[in-house]
Amino acid sequence: MAPTQMRGKRYGEVLLVSVGPDGPQATVYNTFGLNDCPPELWSRLDAEVLAKDHGAAAALLNGPRYWLMDSIEKDMGTQPEVATFGGLDMLRQATVNLTSMNPAPYLPNTVNRNAVFVFEAGKPVFELLAPDGNRWVMQTWSQVVDAALAYDDLPGLAARLRLPEGWHYQPRTLDEELRIDTSSQAAQVLQDDLTNSYSLLAENT
Repeated sequence: MAPTQMRGKRYGEVLLVSVGPDGPQATVYNTFGLNDCPPELWSRLDAEVLAKDHGAAAALLNGPRYWLMDSIEKDMGTQPEVATFGGLDMLRQATVNLTSMNPAPYLPNTVNRNAVFVFEAGKPVFELLAPDGNRWVMQTWSQVVDAALAYDDLPGLAARLRLPEGWHYQPRTLDEELRIDTSSQAAQVLQDDLTNSYSLLAENT
């Protein structure tokens, strides 16, 4: 399965959280591929009701969001799991080991998503550069904190972010295709203080 022309497509997620001996873990359900997360349905979702209805310790609403990669390569299997939340159909996509029930910005979480994110040559990407040399590539921008945040705002985002000491934000245009391959290993994902999400660009990608 290789969804294409994804850049700028809107979606929303529900995370159902359970708590085990190793801390909180969330199962991630995503609207992409089934609907565009219509505002009239998304705005009515109640996290407490969803948690109770699905027997979860908590439910987290993550959206609306917009993809920044151009395509995703992912094996969904023959019968992907579909769940319905407040009238919104969603596909089960990943599990996340959360750093806490309310993860802080700029701290990575481990995501098991078994996917390859593909960014096309000639397209812009938006990155965080960490003091340890790690490079984080924005995979989605978010309207959770700023409901008006748009694609055209991303090149100038450095002026708005409250970056930790030594961190830098930069846009750049790709000279060649960029592939973030976490099909056979867990992804490391963090969010900035506007809840935009970034994937760690590992050396082997």
